[in-house]
Amino acid sequence: MIELHRLDGTKMLINADLIESVEEMPDTVISLTNGHKYIVKESIKQILDKIIAFRQNISIKTSVRGKKHQTKKSKTTGKKV
Repeated sequence: MIELHRLDGTKMLINADLIESVEEMPDTVISLTNGHKYIVKESIKQILDKIIAFRQNISIKTSVRGKKHQTKKSKTTGKKV
């Protein structure tokens, strides 16, 4: 989810995975795959930066979780330790 602002300044969260398109005309309009449309204060560049940061954060968390669940093997015998 990314945090955006409606034109009146109220905060809202949008599921970044449901964004189909973003247009500036001159207000920024976000169209979701379910047909809903939202007008927000942020520019296309700001929205793109938020989506990238969100996805990087998810990737880092997934990577850290994966490392916690790995089993270690002995370097000499190759058996699980």
